[in-house]
Amino acid sequence: MRTRDDAFHLAIPARDLDEAAHFYWKQLGCPIARRYDDRITLNFFGDQVVCHLSPDSPRGEPRLYPRHFGITFRERSDLDNLLRLVEVREIPVFLEAQLRFEGTVEEHTTVVLRDPTDNLLEFKHYRDPRMMF
Repeated sequence: MRTRDDAFHLAIPARDLDEAAHFYWKQLGCPIARRYDDRITLNFFGDQVVCHLSPDSPRGEPRLYPRHFGITFRERSDLDNLLRLVEVREIPVFLEAQLRFEGTVEEHTTVVLRDPTDNLLEFKHYRDPRMMF
């Protein structure tokens, strides 16, 4: 089974590695672990995201479903800190922060960001921590 020492791995396309590095490292604060001509490997909030150079990735308006990724924060303060970072650094937002399923056990606050290749990143916090999974 996974322990806290293990890292989830996700590979995503990047039309331009410099743009991807700027977004993930300079704007979101995810350190670059390695960089090669064809990819960058990032510490994405304790997990591994690899942006693979894909200059022919299709352009167009992205859709949240069926594909997006992100972080579900255990602590509301972590989401609040991210929301401040988004505002201060003017990070591109796909869907503004909103409350979903208000008044139910699944109530959560969510925001969706958009990277330079149109990958969508959802960050959220559930009022009831049992709903994280």
